[in-house]
Amino acid sequence: MSTTHVVVVMGVAGTGKTTIGPLVAAALNVPYAEGDDFHPPENVAKMSAGTPLDDADRLPWLDAIGAWAHGRAGQGGVVASSALKRAYRDRLRDAAPDTVFLHLTGDRPLIERRMAERKGHFMPTALLDSQFATLQPLEDDETGVSVDVSGTPEEITERAVAALRRLER
Repeated sequence: MSTTHVVVVMGVAGTGKTTIGPLVAAALNVPYAEGDDFHPPENVAKMSAGTPLDDADRLPWLDAIGAWAHGRAGQGGVVASSALKRAYRDRLRDAAPDTVFLHLTGDRPLIERRMAERKGHFMPTALLDSQFATLQPLEDDETGVSVDVSGTPEEITERAVAALRRLER
């Protein structure tokens, strides 16, 4: 299966966006872009220090992701972005209207454990509460699917691709 949509893999830190995103992109035969790579250095420094980003911090990041998605319009692609608020997703859709969202979901203990186990990432576990507090799940009028992140990366990817296939119909 391939897609002409840009799929934004979204969710709080630790849900596996960086793991699942490339696997979904490979299954869909489209390029993958790591959302963290779009952050300006100031954002990375702020998060590394344990300070949550505010909306003003996120706007240039969202615009950079939106520009990438716009450039992939009609060709498809997968990009990771927390996209926690509806307003953030609206901004991404403004840049690339055919964007669909893959919301990776899981309970807090699972996500916290995964965050604690990962090495070399700038996002500390201490920011997980702010992530969950900010999260606004997909609404009924948003094109997207939610997929639980329990299980292996391969199982999660299989569920995600199946859910995205249903959107293509």
